[in-house]
Amino acid sequence: MQMKLELVPLPVTDVERSLAFYRDQVGFTLDHDIEPGNGMRIIQLTPPGSACSIVFGVGLGDPSVAAGSVRGVHLVVDDVAAARSDLTDRGVQVSDVQAMGRVKYAYFADPDGNSWALQEIGVRTP
Repeated sequence: MQMKLELVPLPVTDVERSLAFYRDQVGFTLDHDIEPGNGMRIIQLTPPGSACSIVFGVGLGDPSVAAGSVRGVHLVVDDVAAARSDLTDRGVQVSDVQAMGRVKYAYFADPDGNSWALQEIGVRTP
């Protein structure tokens, strides 16, 4: 049996602000922005090179899940310093790079506080 993680729902308070953040600042590709009816709106974006997307909108998900409650979603990158630099150039506040052995991290959050980790996994040397 195969299982593929393809969509991560994010609870947000302001869909326009979140769309601008993820598309214009973080650089995710906008896949869908649809309004199927009854006041519902679905926005789906995908990080460059990823097979997994995020989704948020109006009338989606469990209303008891607080905006900003998603923590530690990892974006795996080849060069965390370069990814951090790209994001800071786009106006995203990103932590300094932290080295933990062969793994390096930098962290940022969306306007609601959903948190992300940029992760670079170093190559093991013999």
